Amino acid sequence: MNRTLTFSLVTVAVAAALAAGYWAGSRTTGPGSHADAGGEPNPPATAGAERKILYYRNPMGLPDTSPEPKKDSMGMDYIPVYADDTPDDSGVVKVSPARVQILGVKTALAEKRVLDAAVRAVGRIEVNERAVVDVAPRFEGWIERLHVNATGDTVKKGQPLFSVYSPELASAQKELAIAETLGRDAAAGDPAAHAGAARLAESARERLRNWDVALPAGGGVPQRLTFTSPATGIVLEKKAVQGTRFMPGEAIYRIADLSTVWVIADVYEQDLAQVRVGQSASVTVDAFPGRLFEARIAYLYPTVDAATRSTPMRLELANRDGLLRPGMFAHVEVATAGQTPRVTVPGSAVIDDGARQVVLRVLGEGRFKPQPVKLGVRGRDYVEVLDGIAAGDRVVVSANFLIDAESNLRAALSNLGEGDAATPAATPGYQADGTLEEFDPATGTVSISHGPVPALQWPAMTMDFAVTRPELLSALTPGSRIRFGFEQREPGEFIVTRIEALTEAAPAPAAERGAHGGH
Repeated sequence: MNRTLTFSLVTVAVAAALAAGYWAGSRTTGPGSHADAGGEPNPPATAGAERKILYYRNPMGLPDTSPEPKKDSMGMDYIPVYADDTPDDSGVVKVSPARVQILGVKTALAEKRVLDAAVRAVGRIEVNERAVVDVAPRFEGWIERLHVNATGDTVKKGQPLFSVYSPELASAQKELAIAETLGRDAAAGDPAAHAGAARLAESARERLRNWDVALPAGGGVPQRLTFTSPATGIVLEKKAVQGTRFMPGEAIYRIADLSTVWVIADVYEQDLAQVRVGQSASVTVDAFPGRLFEARIAYLYPTVDAATRSTPMRLELANRDGLLRPGMFAHVEVATAGQTPRVTVPGSAVIDDGARQVVLRVLGEGRFKPQPVKLGVRGRDYVEVLDGIAAGDRVVVSANFLIDAESNLRAALSNLGEGDAATPAATPGYQADGTLEEFDPATGTVSISHGPVPALQWPAMTMDFAVTRPELLSALTPGSRIRFGFEQREPGEFIVTRIEALTEAAPAPAAERGAHGGH
């Protein structure tokens, strides 16, 4: 009976051992732990194969590290930095494929293309000043009749505008008639009288010519004079009212030819080097969306407006259909890039912080590197790259700000190390016991009477320290016995980083502690 029981127990133990061995073998030879291509099995995972944490960094990107887990002032956990994720000075950052997908990273190739770069400006339609004429009599008189009596009317060259009566004109006409009569009567008689009559007639004719009054070929001048339009155009201004008096030089009508108009557009100071007289431009107006009017730069004004930092630019364009009216707003676009292909990247690929322009080059295998570039002409969607990358390079066009921030953080952390970029910088720390004397919230300093600090060769004394956080002193009052830790951040600058109250039962250290690793 005992033998049978013993045999059964041994059988059960062997079976259990075989089952455990099979289970362990299936765990060690599962996916990721199988034998390699050469048939050699991988060694079992041990604690030493785990990723080694070098230190913990501030979650907000500040240059603050800790050798152990901690939280920042907002309660956020510090982020571990592993030995296989060491930053380097080149700024190259490696992003896992899963994170690339989460961030929505998109890339594009740098390619040669013809840019649609242009200088764009806003302007206004104005009258062509060279095609404006005023109708102003040179003598005094009264308006007897108006033939064109509304502003905005269209007139043709030679069309009657108004008729006038002038005493001065009538007087000149009579003098001319008398002189001509005397000249005819004295033609066969006294030569001196004939010569005087001729001079008097010529003087009257000269006066009429100075008044711009045309003399009929057959002689004589009508007592009523009708003024005609000197040009074809639109009546912009009309001051004439039937029966009113006018003075010499007073403009009664202003007529403008609108077959050509001007566009006065304001070009910003930084764009002046890209425009020049003679360049063609396209003009659009809101009244006719989708329709382009071809124009030409006729003049760049020689001054810059100090308030807007812009220079007026004058363009001339035909208006034979009369669609463009003075006073309309116009959008001007001057093509400046030409037809030469240039190395370009999408505008979203460029990170510009004012001091530098960079793009993120894709190095493959989830690695990205910030590449400083020199930019040229900018188009609507693309920008020319003069230096930094070549055609065929792949760059990041989406989520690049996030990757660039990570790269800058890694470069900053690498600079904290001394010699080895994988080793975080440690600030020397010291510890001492003492008595809290006074705390000044305005300056953030505390006065402490402490014992000797051998590591700094300090004797017992009372001195002032800065405090990292006022909360360290929330539970303490002047006269409290404390044990505190402090660091030297700058030469002569000592900052208290931690404080704990000492009870009467707390043993005082035999000597103040020396330097130890910072936190």
